[in-house]
Amino acid sequence: MPNTYSQIYIQIVFCVKGRENLIPSSHRIELEKYIAGIVNNRKQKLLALYANPDHIHLLFSFQNLDKSLSEIVRDIKAGSSKFINESHWCNRKFNW
Repeated sequence: MPNTYSQIYIQIVFCVKGRENLIPSSHRIELEKYIAGIVNNRKQKLLALYANPDHIHLLFSFQNLDKSLSEIVRDIKAGSSKFINESHWCNRKFNW
C-alpha cells in the first residue's frame, strides 16, 4: 500500500483587545521571537510571523497533532500576554 502524506497550513490573525495600538514597534522583534519560541516548543513549523501595533499574523504548518489547534492558539495568546505584561510595555493589563 502506498504512503499517504498531507500538509496543513494554518493562518491565524488575532488582535489586541479593543484594537488599540499597544504593541510598540521598538519591541516588535522581541515579541515575534517569543511567539516563535512558543510555536516551535509546540512542535509546529513556523512559516511567517508579523506583529503589527494592534494585531498579529501567524502562518505555520500544523505538523504535530498531539495538541488541537485551539490549544496551540490558547498557548500563544496566553504566553505572549503574560510576556508583555511581565515586560511592562503597557500602563495597564495587556489582553488579546
